[in-house]
Amino acid sequence: MLAILTEMVAIFQRNPSMLLIAFYEHVQLTFTSVAFGILLSVPLGILLTRYRKAGKIVLAVLGILQTVPSMVMFGIMLPFTGIGKPTAMIVLTLYSILPILRNTYTGISEVPESYVEAAKGMGMNSSQILIQVECPVALPVIVNGIRLSCVYIISWATLAAIIGGGGLGDIIYFGLARVNHSMLLLGAIPATLLVFFTSFVIAQVTKAVTPRGLRRGKL
Repeated sequence: MLAILTEMVAIFQRNPSMLLIAFYEHVQLTFTSVAFGILLSVPLGILLTRYRKAGKIVLAVLGILQTVPSMVMFGIMLPFTGIGKPTAMIVLTLYSILPILRNTYTGISEVPESYVEAAKGMGMNSSQILIQVECPVALPVIVNGIRLSCVYIISWATLAAIIGGGGLGDIIYFGLARVNHSMLLLGAIPATLLVFFTSFVIAQVTKAVTPRGLRRGKL
């Protein structure tokens, strides 16, 4: 194992730009997909809380789609969008939607009715209640959904290399094809560290945006 790690370091020293470019592409691919997922999921999740029956159906359908293997989804999209980053971005965005949408729907739905009634008693309209009451209370749940989405997409983005999407998957698959364990680890270790780092940072954000009463488990 030590020999493999030593060789991995030697490969990086010979060509550091290879890893840096792959890492940058991976980060770009991941967080762009999640950003689009947020833009689609949060408004839709809020809308579905106003139509609960439709919301349950949409979440059920998306839950089924989420079980479709990413390789199959890439194959379905290829005839329409071709090989390259656009296809990878579309598929990863689709996969990023469910965790954020589900947590947005759950977070808004579980805001205590007493909070909403108190806001109405203060003369707030629906928009004010949403912005000033429901969203702040639901924010920790929504941010946690974003954390889950990031973790999933960082992992699944390694598969984008198969269709020319770039990223750390290029290094991983090169290592697999050549049975080169050092090259394999050179791509896998940064991807794993990125998962842990992103999860930790967003977990801290979740704590920061959680009202003190909710931190103590009180509503």
